[in-house]
Amino acid sequence: MEQPDAKNVELSREIGELKEKRRAVILAHFYQRPEVQDVADFVGDSLQLAQQAAATDAEVIVFCGVYFMAESAKILSPDKTVLLPELEAGCPLADMAAAEAVRARKEEMPGCTVVTYVNSSAAVKAESDIVCTSSNALKVISSLPEDKPILFVPDGNLGNYVSRMTGRTLTLWDGYCHVHNRLTSEEIKAARAEHPGAPVVVHPECRPEVIDLADHVASTGGMLKYVRNSQASSFIIGTEQGMLYPLRKACPDKNFYPAARHMLCPNMKLTTLEKVKWALVDMEPRIEVDPEIRLKARRALARMLELS
Repeated sequence: MEQPDAKNVELSREIGELKEKRRAVILAHFYQRPEVQDVADFVGDSLQLAQQAAATDAEVIVFCGVYFMAESAKILSPDKTVLLPELEAGCPLADMAAAEAVRARKEEMPGCTVVTYVNSSAAVKAESDIVCTSSNALKVISSLPEDKPILFVPDGNLGNYVSRMTGRTLTLWDGYCHVHNRLTSEEIKAARAEHPGAPVVVHPECRPEVIDLADHVASTGGMLKYVRNSQASSFIIGTEQGMLYPLRKACPDKNFYPAARHMLCPNMKLTTLEKVKWALVDMEPRIEVDPEIRLKARRALARMLELS
């Protein structure tokens, strides 16, 4: 077994001491570096982390993820200090929808229900009626009245998947996750040929033609549940490669292969143990959300959490 890096061991020890001193909780997304996941109190997908942020009694939340995730934590826990170790960790998908553009589209669709994927800015969430994640998007859409048009923001691939699965007509925003959108059907076929018999599990942010070739479609948290319950011994995983680490930890007797080697999110890899440590030392960078935006966005997030 590979020995832990001595520097990481020392940093992890220091982070543990600082965490106790600051009365902090560390949350990490599945796509984070392995060593960052290992120092977290809770590792999960976007829905799980949103719930954890709302439930924690810690005074400080260190969010190892990207900017919109830390914003969501601040929206749900306005009285807590929320730290994002790397302020430049953004999300190109979230950047594809601006609040002004969403307001303009709403004017073109009077009376519509705006469903916004959690991968979005606080300002866009504030323009929304309800938020969803990849794990509960089907439930959210199914809960809405059928006599009102629905605008789905910002991931068009996820919206397409939800529309097909629920039979509901959605007006889709022209946005996408650059990591998942790059995965092609040809790459899925090549992975199957290299690992015959291994089920293909992909994220619903993938293209429709990729989803059509998959054996199972799930959020990151859903992938973990699926592989734990499956009798298969090997799996082809169609999501950001950081997910392979928690899958291998959960099922060390099973094999996991990336659907394509290019599925890496640079933003998710910006957070390091050094940055986590210094965030706790300096209590910076702090995430703040305008109070008016926060209240509106909180209503949309609360509606989602009520369905969970």
